[in-house]
Amino acid sequence: MDYQFKEIEQRWQEHWADKQTFKVAENTEKPKYYVLDMFPYPSGAGLHVGHPLGYIASDIFARYKRLKGYNVLHPMGYDSFGLPAEQYAIQTGQHPAITTETNINTYRRQLDKIGFSFDWSREVRTSDPQYYKWTQWIFMQLFNSWYNLETDRAEDISTLIEKFNSSGTEGVRAVCDEDVQQLLPSDWAAMTAEQKQAELLKYRLTYLKESTVNWCAALGTVLANDEVKDGFSERGGHPVEQKKMMQWSMRISAYAERLLSGLDTVDWPEPVKEMQRNWIGKSSGASVRFKIEGAGLVSEFSELKTDYIEVFTTRVDTIFGVSYLVLAPEHELVAKLTTLEQRAAVEQYIEQTRKKSELDRMADTKTVSGVFTGSYVINPVSGERIQLWIADYVLAGYGTGAVMGVPSGDQRDWLFARHFNLPVVQILDAQKDLDVQADPTKEGKYINSGFINGMTYSEAVSALNEWLESKGSGKAKINYRMRDAIFGRQRYWGEPIPIYFKDGLPYLIKEEELPLMLPEIDRYLPTETGEPPLGRAEDWKYEGKYEYELSTMPGWAGSSWYWYRYMNPNNTSDFASKEAMDYWKDVDLYIGGAEHATGHLLYSRFWNKFIKDLGYTQEEEPFKKLINQGMIQGRSNFVYRVVDEQGRGTNKLVSYGLKNQYKTSALHVDVNIVENDILNIAAFKAFRPEFEEAEFVMENGKYVCGVEVEKMSKSKFNVVNPDLLIENYGADTLRMYEMFLGPLEQSKPWNTNGIEGVFKFLRKFWRLFHNEAWEFQVSSDEPTKAELKSLHKIIKKVQDDIERFSFNTSVSSFMIAVNELTELKCNKSAILKDLVVVLSPYAPHICEELWTLLGYEAGSLSYAPYPEFKPEHLVEDEFSYPISINGKTRMNLNLSLTLEQSEVEAAVLGQSQIQSYLEGKAPKKIVFVKGRIINIVV
Repeated sequence: MDYQFKEIEQRWQEHWADKQTFKVAENTEKPKYYVLDMFPYPSGAGLHVGHPLGYIASDIFARYKRLKGYNVLHPMGYDSFGLPAEQYAIQTGQHPAITTETNINTYRRQLDKIGFSFDWSREVRTSDPQYYKWTQWIFMQLFNSWYNLETDRAEDISTLIEKFNSSGTEGVRAVCDEDVQQLLPSDWAAMTAEQKQAELLKYRLTYLKESTVNWCAALGTVLANDEVKDGFSERGGHPVEQKKMMQWSMRISAYAERLLSGLDTVDWPEPVKEMQRNWIGKSSGASVRFKIEGAGLVSEFSELKTDYIEVFTTRVDTIFGVSYLVLAPEHELVAKLTTLEQRAAVEQYIEQTRKKSELDRMADTKTVSGVFTGSYVINPVSGERIQLWIADYVLAGYGTGAVMGVPSGDQRDWLFARHFNLPVVQILDAQKDLDVQADPTKEGKYINSGFINGMTYSEAVSALNEWLESKGSGKAKINYRMRDAIFGRQRYWGEPIPIYFKDGLPYLIKEEELPLMLPEIDRYLPTETGEPPLGRAEDWKYEGKYEYELSTMPGWAGSSWYWYRYMNPNNTSDFASKEAMDYWKDVDLYIGGAEHATGHLLYSRFWNKFIKDLGYTQEEEPFKKLINQGMIQGRSNFVYRVVDEQGRGTNKLVSYGLKNQYKTSALHVDVNIVENDILNIAAFKAFRPEFEEAEFVMENGKYVCGVEVEKMSKSKFNVVNPDLLIENYGADTLRMYEMFLGPLEQSKPWNTNGIEGVFKFLRKFWRLFHNEAWEFQVSSDEPTKAELKSLHKIIKKVQDDIERFSFNTSVSSFMIAVNELTELKCNKSAILKDLVVVLSPYAPHICEELWTLLGYEAGSLSYAPYPEFKPEHLVEDEFSYPISINGKTRMNLNLSLTLEQSEVEAAVLGQSQIQSYLEGKAPKKIVFVKGRIINIVV
C-alpha cells in the first residue's frame, strides 16, 4: 500500500495516548535528562507554523535521548493567566477561565496532531488553583524572608527578629530599604506589634512601597517596560503614563551578584548573558552627599527628612568638575525643593514626562530637556554652589534618582550645559570640549581639582573616597543598575496575592487557607473609584472584616518556578517532593525565545536561587543549557490595485510583472489562496467580495502575486495554519520541513512551496520497504559493503548533528542516504531497521508504522537502542578505478586498495573488455596510481 500518512499518524497518536507511551517516573537505574520548552500562552488564534519550531527541535532531542538510554522528562503546560483573556472578558463579559479553557483545547488538539512525545500526565496550568496555590506559597516564603549579607542567602524573618531581640540592628548586614531605623534591643522591645511589622516590611524580600510605574488608564493596569512602546501599550495602543503607586515589589536586587556570577556557569547564548549582565549593571564607584543649601535654615525646607541629596558616581575623580545636579522628575524631593517661581515650569515638565515610558527616556539621546528647580546644593569637596535641575533622562528607580553633571567629562552633560548656558569646568588638561575619552589613568592629568592634582587615577579615587568618608560626605560603593521587580498588577485574571490588611499594614493569610481563590465579579474593569477589578467582589474579606490585597500577581509569577511542578505535578503537600527534585535536579535543555532575557529568564533564576536558599534544591541555576530558536517569518503575498490620478482605488488589479506600467497600491492577500505565487482568483473574490467584478490584468494567463518577508501576523494575512499542512502532507512532513528550513537559532522566512520535496522524500523512504505493487517486502539477506557504508554514514551524521543541534543538516543527509539505498535497491531488514530508528526522532509516525511491519512490538520503537556506529564500515578498502587506454577512459573497475601493482595489472588485463580494446597488442607500460588511476599505454 502507498504511504497513507493520515491513517498512520492518527493510529500512532491514539496509540501513544492510550498506552501513555511517554509517561515517565523517577528511575535511578537510568541517567536522567530533562528537556523543556518555554510553555505557551494559549491565545485565541491557536498555533501558526512559527510556533512549533522550538517544540519540534526539543521533541527530536527528547526522542533521541530516549533512544540513547536516558530517562527523559519532556512535559508541556500552559502559561494561562494573562491580559489578552482579560481584555476579551472586558469586551464580551465572558469569564477569562472559559476563554482560556477553549484556547487550551485548541492548542492541545494542534500539539497532538504534530506528534510530540510530551508526558501529558504532568500538564500544568498557571491559572489552575491547585497550581497557583504553590505560587502563592512561594510569595509567602518571600514575605517571610530577608537577605543576610553575612551568609549571602535568604533567611527566615525570625532570624532577623532574634538579632533585633539580642543586639538590635548592630552587626545586621541586610539588603533593605534606605530608611531603616538604628535600634537597640530596648528600642525594638518598646515597639508596638504594628511598629515592628512596619519596620520588618523594610527588610522582607517582598514588600509594599511607593514606586513609579507604567500606568495605562485604558487597560486599568500597570504595565511592565516590555509591554510599553513609544508611550503606548503594546496591546491596544493605549496611552501610558508614569505614575506613583503603592506596589508590591520583590528584592531581586539582593541576588544581583549571584545572578551575575551564575552566568559564568551556564551554557547559554552569549547575547542573552550579555543582556542580563547589562540589565544587572554592576559598577564600582562612590556614594556622594551634596548638602542642600538652606536645609535646616530656610522655612520651606523644614519638612525635609535629610539635608543632602545622595548621588552614585563611577567617576568620583570628576567631582571638582560638577556644574549642576539633576534629579529624576519623580524624585521625592522635587516638590519640596522647587521654589515658588519655578513651580509652574517644573509641574508642566513632570506632566510631559509621565507620558514617556522609562525605555523611551533612557533611549532618547537626541533631545536635551530639563527644568531648574530654583534650589542649590553644595559640592562637598570644592564647596561650590551648584544649581539643582530635573531632567527625564534620570530615572527615580536607578541608583539614587540623582546624578551629577560633569560637562567636561560626559557628552550628554556637555550638551545639557551648553543648551542651558551652565558653566563648564575643565578638570583634565588633555580634554577639549567634546573629547570625553581622555585617559584618566596617567599621572599629571588633573587640573582645577584641588588636592588630587598630579595624582594617578587610582590614587585620586582612593584619596577622594577616604576624604569623603572622613567627612561623612560619602564612601566607596558597588552599585547595581537592576531595580527591585514590581510585582502587583491591577488586573483580575492573575494569582490573588495572599495578603490582607489590618490597621493599614499587610499580613499573610494562613498557609492552610491556600489557595486564595479568585472571587467572582460582575465586570472585569476597575471600580468606579479606581480600585482594581477585585474591588468589585462582594463580601470578599478576610475573616469577614479585613480587606484583601486587590492587586494580582504579574504574568511572570507562575512561570518563575513551573519546571519544578512538572517534576511532581500532583503533589498536594509540597510544590514538589524532595525525592523528585533530587532526581530531576534541573533542566538540562531549555528552548525558547531570546526576548525573555531580562524578564522570565531573569526572574526564574532569582526564584530558583531563593528556593535553593530555603533548602529545597541544591541547584543554583535552573537551566543548564539554553537555546533560542529563531523566528519563522511570514511570506506575505500582494495584489496590485490600480489607483486613479487622485489616488483612489479602482476595480482593476494588475499582475506583479505589469505593475510598473500603472500607478498602483499593494494589498495583502491571504497566502492560503496563493500557490507558487499564483493567485487563485475565485478564492480571492470570496476573500474580498468587493472585487467580485474586478478586472484582472494577467501575465501569460496567470495572476502573479508580489512577495515580501514580514512578521507572521493575522493582519498581514500571512499566517500559515499547521492544521492545513498536516491535512495535506502529514505531521512527519511538517516536522522535517520546519527543521529543513535552516539552522534552529536563525530566523528564516516560511515558504510552503518547498514542503512538497520533503513529502516526496518520506514517500521514497516508505518505498524502500515495499515492492512495485506496494506490498511490504524486506529481505533477510546479509547487507553489502555499500549498504553498510550508507547506513553507518547516516548513523554517525545524525548522532553528531543532533548532539550539536544542527537539525537542518540531518534532513539533507537523510535524503542522500535514502537516494543511495534506492540506487542500491536495498530492502535488507538489517539495514532498514536501523535506518527506521535513526529517522524516528524526526518522523516518528511513519517510523513507528514501519517498525511494527518489521515485526517488532507496537510502540517499542520509542525505547529501542540507538544503532551503534561502527567506523570500520566507512573505511575505504576498494576503489572504482577509471581504466584508460592511451589516456582515454574505457571502463571502471572496483579493485581492493590492498593489491600490489602486479596484482592490479593482472586483474586489469584479465578483463575481456580491456583485451578487446588491446586487439592482441602487449602494453608498453601500465601507469598505476593507487586510489586514483590506471592507464595502459600501447
